[in-house]
Amino acid sequence: MSAGTERETPAAAGVAADPWRRSRWPVVTILSVALVVAVAVSFAVGVTSYPPATIVEVLVAHLTGRPSTVPRVDDVTIWLVRMPRIVAAVLVGGALAAAGAAYQALFRNPMVSPDLLGASGGAGVGAALGILLSWSSAGVQLSAFVLGLGAVLVTYAVGTVVGRGHESTLTLVLTGIVVSSLCSALISLTKYVADPDDKLPQITFWLLGGLDTVTVRGLVPVLVPVLIGLVPLMVLRWRLNVLAFGDEEAASLGVNPRVVKGFVIVGATLMTAASVSAAGMVGWVGLVIPHAARMLVGPDARRALPVSALLGAIFLLVVDDLVRTLLTTEVPLGILTALVGAPFFLLLLARGRRAWT
Repeated sequence: MSAGTERETPAAAGVAADPWRRSRWPVVTILSVALVVAVAVSFAVGVTSYPPATIVEVLVAHLTGRPSTVPRVDDVTIWLVRMPRIVAAVLVGGALAAAGAAYQALFRNPMVSPDLLGASGGAGVGAALGILLSWSSAGVQLSAFVLGLGAVLVTYAVGTVVGRGHESTLTLVLTGIVVSSLCSALISLTKYVADPDDKLPQITFWLLGGLDTVTVRGLVPVLVPVLIGLVPLMVLRWRLNVLAFGDEEAASLGVNPRVVKGFVIVGATLMTAASVSAAGMVGWVGLVIPHAARMLVGPDARRALPVSALLGAIFLLVVDDLVRTLLTTEVPLGILTALVGAPFFLLLLARGRRAWT
């Protein structure tokens, strides 16, 4: 076995063999169609069901300014209630899954996720602090982003220093657990000092996760950061494959590891922070969905990233449909993603080891 082969990572081996190349476009096409169908079904189902013609008429009327014959109450339900919620579910699910796939490819560890690296916890501390101090929506989102990025940088810096000469990936994961625990303690402190009649319920319900408070105007602070974070990840996704060979090999191939890592960390954290500030703590999406994507198209980041984004959007959209239709009282989104995600992850662990190797 050559030296180069000995240092070859599982992800790199998967890229080199590339047994999944032919599965790319059929999978992307099927998932794209499935997402469109899921969006259409999401508009139709709920306390009140609507036929496709009514939904199309409302959407066309608001997008083009044409007059509508749909009753006012149905127009408000479709445009002001369901539309922002459906768009937010697609954005948040796709962003969390793509961020998880990027983190896992960057750190070459399938157990890494925005939750485990502290991004969600740090963003949660920032958002809880913003709610406690009665900041504006923009202030809450900025605070979530800054503290989410800070938590990831602390995890990465401490994990790199402590893990030098040891099992670095294991040290990184353990450091992420410590930082996440610290963030949980800070969130608990924020709740402890919050006004029990006003701020505490806001923080508590926000931490449970949910999309019921998203408005049409509230979509902009989610859409812009998600696009700003997602575009560089998609552009740089092939460089993630090069980084799998190691920093020295990547530099010899003309890739600057520091620049690529910086763009990927900032982009993934920006998407995570925007998602957390809009939907609260929605766990498991960034960990489970990238595993499912790799089972479909292999470990190559060029395919795994877009497929993860599509799968994440479909997953959270379906879960949110269950949240608002399963029971008469709406179940918090974060609870249902955990109930669905944890067993699904155990199933993937039992069947999907070959997906990473």
